[in-house]
Amino acid sequence: MPEISRFFGIVIKMYFADHPPPHFHAEYGEHGAVIDIHTLTVIGGDLPPRALGMVIEWASQHRRELLDLWDRAAHNQPLYKIPPLL
Repeated sequence: MPEISRFFGIVIKMYFADHPPPHFHAEYGEHGAVIDIHTLTVIGGDLPPRALGMVIEWASQHRRELLDLWDRAAHNQPLYKIPPLL
């Protein structure tokens, strides 16, 4: 699963040819969550509240890029990195 961003110990990844709805995976230590790109809600797993807040803030700033990466991953095209949350 390619890593598309990393910040404050949080790793953001996306699978190739993954199932709908468009989403990404966020990992923080032993925690992991699946986040819907359109709604920015957790659709699986969990993250500590502070980490989840940072992930949602980052995703809201990069929603267009996340949707582009989802489309690229669906077509097995190379993925690019998205800048981290600063």
